[in-house]
Amino acid sequence: MKSLKVIFFGTPEFAKTSLQAIHQSQHKIVGVVTVADKASGRGQKIHESPVKTFAVENHLPVFQPEKLRNPEFLKSIKDLKADVFVVVAFRMMPKVLFEMPKLGTFNLHASLLPDYRGAAPINYAVINGEKKTGATTFFINERIDEGNILLQQEIEISPEENAGELHDRLMEMGAKLVVETLDGLAENSIEEKPQPDVEHPKNAFKIFKEDTRIDWTKDAETVHNFIRGMSPYPCAFTTLKIGGDEKILKIYKGKFEVLPHGKTPGSIEIDKHSFKIFAKNGIYYPEELQLEGKKRMNLKDFLNGFRQFDTISR
Repeated sequence: MKSLKVIFFGTPEFAKTSLQAIHQSQHKIVGVVTVADKASGRGQKIHESPVKTFAVENHLPVFQPEKLRNPEFLKSIKDLKADVFVVVAFRMMPKVLFEMPKLGTFNLHASLLPDYRGAAPINYAVINGEKKTGATTFFINERIDEGNILLQQEIEISPEENAGELHDRLMEMGAKLVVETLDGLAENSIEEKPQPDVEHPKNAFKIFKEDTRIDWTKDAETVHNFIRGMSPYPCAFTTLKIGGDEKILKIYKGKFEVLPHGKTPGSIEIDKHSFKIFAKNGIYYPEELQLEGKKRMNLKDFLNGFRQFDTISR
């Protein structure tokens, strides 16, 4: 099989796994493009992306351009004479860049396109209670996540799986799909196909903080799916009034029960043994929580932190 010369574009852990898979294949990585190092946390320490860390450890050339249209950067990339560019969890690329390699530029997306185009496909698949999702490799064009499909693979979503757990499974599956795509391009054995024309494809827009608040007027299963779809990041939240203070309560995990209760949605019952939050048609039972100013903990430890439960309300 022909070995392709690859330039890889990516940033987070999800992308690093694909980079590692390519590195272990017969294809040759001639360059790695990732985000610039950033200062963050206490003391503003400089942090590099997981993709850069892997590239440096494996002596792969690294590029960290501030602007992808920078002429010097474009010349450096062109001079590498790559056969194909692979993009995983990276920013939008200009046409002058993605049209550069002779075999094109393909992206790995964590959904079964055309559904869940956008920044948060894994979260929304869980939030919407999907029973399956998958990964897609497709050629990049000027429209986000709308290029011709190369390969797709399905994966089942278990009823209690959260977005983080699904992320990790798709990360491993997607890395293998990337290598399969490179193999297929090398042998000219993949027939690219336009994405199906769906009138109302499901979207996966970027999630902002205001999107993570739990709506207790929804039915109990919808609430449950929302919480696991936001877990562990960015994490769904509600608020508690403890005495005269209102505090944010993040909920990572729980279970639900559908039953009539006559309570106002969002009201709570809490004591030293249990914590119930009432939804539209049932009850949600938080099991892993984090109160503002505290660490993440299980329900038992959370309840042990209170003495006067009659001062707590929603």
